[in-house]
Amino acid sequence: MSDREIVTVEEWEKPLPRTDAISAPYWEAAAQGRLLIQECASCGNRQWYPRAMCTKCGGDVTWLECSGRGEVYTFTVIRQMGMRPFRDELPYAIAMVRLEEGPLIFGNVTDVDPDDVRVGLPVEVWFTKVDDEIGVPSWRPA
Repeated sequence: MSDREIVTVEEWEKPLPRTDAISAPYWEAAAQGRLLIQECASCGNRQWYPRAMCTKCGGDVTWLECSGRGEVYTFTVIRQMGMRPFRDELPYAIAMVRLEEGPLIFGNVTDVDPDDVRVGLPVEVWFTKVDDEIGVPSWRPA
């Protein structure tokens, strides 16, 4: 079990990810406070988002638990959005985070003024537990 923060919500208003046999382990681990990526058993390539095979060599992939640390690679600040519940959170930052383990991963950046988010900002993961099968990772300054 992870020591990462997990916030459980009673009612999730945002769209939920569509899980399938390939991605379900990722979302279930996130509900437990664990961040997973895939690693190729043949060539060692590490990748995110979950796929059926290695994007580099086509080999079989296994799950690798990550440290949950990285840095902002690129980001944008959302200042306009007409749809609920997103409009209630304006402005907010979303980023591609370069994990210590290598791959880029996408998510919201929280606990910081969106105007203070910058490329290179060290971040750590935290999770929103939607239900027993789905957790949503987010990022905050480390």
